[in-house]
Amino acid sequence: MSRSNETPPVSFHPGELAVQQQAGVRAQADRLSGMLGPPDLRGGAAKFLAERTLAALTARDDSGRLWIAPLTGPPGVLDVIAASALRVRTAPAADDPLYGLPPGQPVGLLAIDFATRRRFRVNGTLATADEDGLMLQVDQAYGNCPQYIQRRHLQPGPPATEGRHGSPLRYATSLAFDQARLVRAADTFFLGTTHPERGNDASHRGGPPGFVRVEGDSLWWPDYPGNNMFNSLGNLAVDSAAALLFADFATGHTVYLSGTAVLEWSPEGSDNDEGGTGRRVRFHIGSVADGSGAPRHAPHPVRRPLRRKD
Repeated sequence: MSRSNETPPVSFHPGELAVQQQAGVRAQADRLSGMLGPPDLRGGAAKFLAERTLAALTARDDSGRLWIAPLTGPPGVLDVIAASALRVRTAPAADDPLYGLPPGQPVGLLAIDFATRRRFRVNGTLATADEDGLMLQVDQAYGNCPQYIQRRHLQPGPPATEGRHGSPLRYATSLAFDQARLVRAADTFFLGTTHPERGNDASHRGGPPGFVRVEGDSLWWPDYPGNNMFNSLGNLAVDSAAALLFADFATGHTVYLSGTAVLEWSPEGSDNDEGGTGRRVRFHIGSVADGSGAPRHAPHPVRRPLRRKD
């Protein structure tokens, strides 16, 4: 029987395979290759997405620069409408580098629940972007492990406004003092990467406060052990374009960075091997912007004292 009409199985791309090979984890990664198969957002995935109030989106602005931005809203803002179609009932805010992002481009989306330490990755194409939000045609969708997700309870940030008012979004080529302070204090950030054929990807990085170092116009962070798929690092092995998103969850202040990143290897156990893997990532700043669209810490419920019955 001819098999010529069958869709070939999706496998890791050469960048991912190269990092897996150098890390010595090809066999472990192969066991997870089934996650790269055709997506089906129905069932448990649809329920998880429907309950989320925060996602991060990787895409390019009108100039072609890569950014990663927060998407927030009440439960239902992420709405599965078919096995491979996701409606996002919001869009990047007016003070966001991806405001008014052009459709027809690859996008990566990461939905995350800090309270339960769960996350779900969605990669595909931005089919439409209009006043009703975004429509994604999904090529890949799978869950990720809970490692390094710092548990917190958040409430959605303010809704996106219809347009920019006052001064246009201002960009810089280096971190201001308050931006650098936010980065140095962070225990969480979102990472956007890209691949010329597989498209854009959004992922999460976490660690103890201070795990991201600021050195002049570059940042670096240790690469901790993970699921060995190396989606982000594999993309960087092929295309160095990268984007970072840091958030102050007390105020909603966000710092967006776009630039390039490279994976640095060092002998395991050396002074440079803080993550215990022999790897760290160095990011070189190309452009920086401020925003205010991050979710805030949810207020703790007021506990009323029990009234004593006489």
